[in-house]
Amino acid sequence: MNLKEQQQRVREIQQVTGLRPTHFADLIRVAQLIYDPSGGVSGKIVEVDWLDFGIPRKVAENLRSLGKKYQYESPHVSPDLVWDQLTPQTRSWFIAHKSILWEIEEEFPALDED
Repeated sequence: MNLKEQQQRVREIQQVTGLRPTHFADLIRVAQLIYDPSGGVSGKIVEVDWLDFGIPRKVAENLRSLGKKYQYESPHVSPDLVWDQLTPQTRSWFIAHKSILWEIEEEFPALDED
């Protein structure tokens, strides 16, 4: 897929879902937290029941795999790449919860701070 086709696909995803690049970045940050809630601090074990945050088990599993893949990446991954890796259940959850993702992220220490 060339750049023009990729940009068109991103626009189509945004138009159909109402999701913006910031929502996708928030989702990647949440996925990184689900994969490693300790924020990469060695020896620190953090157990989280993601259902307490309104994230169903199967959605958390899908996001955990996404977080593992992008563990050390900037959260600004192209929306079409992220969208293709989401299960239908995760897509629905993401659309419904797009405006609260940042709140989940705020519950944890920033990943880039000591």
